[in-house]
Amino acid sequence: VQLQASGGGLVQAGGSLRLSCAASGRTFSTYYMGWFRQAPGKEREFVAYIRWSGVSTDYVDSVKGRCTISRDNAKNTVYLQMNSLKPEDTAVYYCAAQLAGSDYYSWSRYGYWGQGTQVTVSS
Repeated sequence: VQLQASGGGLVQAGGSLRLSCAASGRTFSTYYMGWFRQAPGKEREFVAYIRWSGVSTDYVDSVKGRCTISRDNAKNTVYLQMNSLKPEDTAVYYCAAQLAGSDYYSWSRYGYWGQGTQVTVSS
């Protein structure tokens, strides 16, 4: 599967962005999808996860209540709605896919990655 992330940009603190990740391939609905982010000088960090069915999701504590991950298997797209953005959310955001669904918080479990989209939150 090939992934293409988009939707990043510059936003003021308190604002919102919706990231999209479009996937190619007819088997998208079988993949577990994740969003990760990496700020300058920091390690890649798990942000959110969604099961292939869309029923199960999880988030890093720092975004719980502010972000929502969703997917539309008919459109081969996964979304990350981010609200109440903070300067510490500034990072390059990556979408990723894996088939196994194990250790979904670990970036090393994902075999497929999008190119990343920059999110910058100004104070």
